[in-house]
Amino acid sequence: MLVCVSANHRSAGFSLLERLTGASVTDLENLIRETPGIDGGVVLSTCNRFEIYLDLTNAHAFDHFLPALARTVGVAEDDLRAHIRVHGDRDVPEYLFAVSSGLESVAIGEDEIAGQVRRSLTDARKAQLTTSDLEKLFQSAATTSKGVKSRTHLAGAGRSLVSLALDLARSQAIDWQRANVVLVGTGAYAGATLKALETRGVRKVGVYSPSGRAHTFAERYASVDPIEEGRLAERLSSADLVVTCSATDKYVLDYDLVRNSRIAPGSTASQLIIDLGMPRNVDPLVGKIAGVDLLDIETLRMHAPLEDLGTTELARCIVARAAKEFQDDRREQRAAAAIAKFRSSVTEQVETESARLTNDETTSEALRKLGNALLHEPTLRIKQLAREGRAAEAEHALELLFGIRVELEAGELSQEVAPARPSRPEALEGCPHAQTLADRVGP
Repeated sequence: MLVCVSANHRSAGFSLLERLTGASVTDLENLIRETPGIDGGVVLSTCNRFEIYLDLTNAHAFDHFLPALARTVGVAEDDLRAHIRVHGDRDVPEYLFAVSSGLESVAIGEDEIAGQVRRSLTDARKAQLTTSDLEKLFQSAATTSKGVKSRTHLAGAGRSLVSLALDLARSQAIDWQRANVVLVGTGAYAGATLKALETRGVRKVGVYSPSGRAHTFAERYASVDPIEEGRLAERLSSADLVVTCSATDKYVLDYDLVRNSRIAPGSTASQLIIDLGMPRNVDPLVGKIAGVDLLDIETLRMHAPLEDLGTTELARCIVARAAKEFQDDRREQRAAAAIAKFRSSVTEQVETESARLTNDETTSEALRKLGNALLHEPTLRIKQLAREGRAAEAEHALELLFGIRVELEAGELSQEVAPARPSRPEALEGCPHAQTLADRVGP
């Protein structure tokens, strides 16, 4: 069964998210690998989201996993339970599809999250932690996010946390074409930041990498120049804007570094620092330095624009239908084992009777056709029951009538953690697929 453990900007405060996203991914992967009853898992950790998607062989595995997770991330178990949301098997697809489509982001419709979801699957593959169900889940999420992007205007404005931050920077009256910018970080988010800066007309960008990858980044993006380790303070003093988005778990810009750069001869009159790092890249005390304005993720949350309700509901409709199709396919696959055993049993009986009654190939072929004909309707009915979520009934009937036993699902999660918010039937009102989704949402 699939389970998602989620802490995000809706359920957890900034300080807790900072601790969770700062946890070692290697340690989390080892935890997944070493917990009995867990076949695989994918870790999705971004600046506003900490999530682990698990494939469990039984529900009891989760009861052991959660306390171990609290120890691994260094958070009290009670605090963790109070601020996470757990999505059970039925709700995981719709939730991940919504996440990948930008519907659960601070900036609704952001572009970056789809790439982050894809990379999390790639990382899980490298760690050999994926399973067939997880592969299909994340691949379907990628397909769904593309569908949302192509069929709605959700991402039409290119909204993202980066864009939101730069839009807020307008209050600083920055002349983009003349602005001197320092970019800290060289990952995917740095690339998105550079693109957003160039769109606004920025021409002077220096990139600094705490891990020493500035030159490699500059080779990919010819418009930037690398900042050497010993020249960061010098470049900071002349910067109008500093954007940090590094994955480091330490402050890149501490109080002393920024203060000394501000009092250096020739420093700019004012400076805006945008900290998009999680954990923080900038010491919060930097915001108290004269002439410096510090804008961080916690502040950005308060300025996130309201949803465009019409566009968002259409996107959620697309997501809901994709989730239903995914679950229908999974249910049919679950029934495949029962169908295979049923067909094998009938075929074996046909072959036994054929061998006993005659050696005539014509008669044997007729018996096989009769067997296939008898299998046809029950097979279709089992598939239909599976799509309706009634596979257990079909399996029970096969066991009762034919003695064919098929292992049932893993079971249900305990309710000791805060459940994820349920799907809202009203979200599907006016949706062109509402009739096909009625059974998904339920009363």
